[in-house]
Amino acid sequence: MQIRFPRRLPRPAMLALGTAALACAAAAFAAARMPPGAARGGLLMGLMDICTTSDPAEAGFAAENDAAMNRMMAGMNIKPSGKVDNDFAEMMIAHHQGAIDMALAELRHGSNEQLRRIAQEIIVEQQQEIAAMRLALGQPLPPSTASPTQAGR
Repeated sequence: MQIRFPRRLPRPAMLALGTAALACAAAAFAAARMPPGAARGGLLMGLMDICTTSDPAEAGFAAENDAAMNRMMAGMNIKPSGKVDNDFAEMMIAHHQGAIDMALAELRHGSNEQLRRIAQEIIVEQQQEIAAMRLALGQPLPPSTASPTQAGR
């Protein structure tokens, strides 16, 4: 099947096409950075979905969400250390960071104000729990940064 493009695309169509291409590139980059041995089946299926959608917001959200899920799963795939508390905290920190990354994707691409507010709450709560786990293990806290809850759209 050959795709025919008009000589000149209207501005919204150009923006949508560019955003979808960027989403596909981001997903491909995330796939390339996956650690060896990580499950790629779901990522490749997600990549196909991302690259075939015509909705730029959905393509951007799907790409960011897939990358967040893959980072989270890789971070949770730890070699047991023999220290239950450390292993639990390491896996939960990766899990909480995944929730933060997905909430940021909602803030960037979502439009439902109630869900955006919930996403902001998730970010704050998960950051607090990550800090509490690090403190419980005597780990240093990351440096303070600006709050990501006001992510631009």
